[in-house]
Amino acid sequence: MNQITQIRKLSLWIFLIPLISINFCLFISVNHNLFDNTIFYVDHIGRSGFSIPYLDGSLSISRASRTYPQFLIFKPSMFITSILLCFFWIKNSSFVNSFGQEKHKNNNFMIYGVLSAVFLFLHSMMLGINTDVQILKFLKRIFLLGFIIFEIMAQTILVYNFYKLKEKLTNFINLKVLKLKIILVLGLSLVALFSIPLLIKSGNVHFKHALEWNYFIAVIFFYLLTRFFWKKNNSI
Repeated sequence: MNQITQIRKLSLWIFLIPLISINFCLFISVNHNLFDNTIFYVDHIGRSGFSIPYLDGSLSISRASRTYPQFLIFKPSMFITSILLCFFWIKNSSFVNSFGQEKHKNNNFMIYGVLSAVFLFLHSMMLGINTDVQILKFLKRIFLLGFIIFEIMAQTILVYNFYKLKEKLTNFINLKVLKLKIILVLGLSLVALFSIPLLIKSGNVHFKHALEWNYFIAVIFFYLLTRFFWKKNNSI
């Protein structure tokens, strides 16, 4: 089915583009000296000593990506990812609803998915804007939080819909991957829930940064699983 092929391709790009983007920004931050005496001279805010933020949390994604020249990579990649996310959720909604049974008709995940893409776009657009206006700082946090909340909601509801359809799709989907996706969305939800008390408190900076990097990778890992969710060379 052409629709499935499109979803598989979209999911792979949604995983690869942000993954490469944030890690390339990290590479620039850590190896800033490579860009000295060039037009890509790294802003001091975006510089870092040796860091593996997934483990030590010594650097945030924001700091690694919001200054020149990293934002030249990060912003366009997030804008592209946002657009791809919209297509992904719309096509999945069309696919689920194509079964024509009222009990399977559920566009909520499409709405939440598109909203997550919009919030990601807005957050990326505002990242790097230096301002002391508190309302703008507040909006940045709201946009980031909105992306996370709506993304997890969309992923959860989509997985639930496929779980309901698993008997009809048993010859076309990998049930082991479906189970992995269920475990992933449950894990993301639980981590988000239990991390709130720590996140709202001051301090724990390194923990927050490490959580940020790992959580973001876990969120986009959902799309890598989607790439392998559908079996090849099958048509519905």
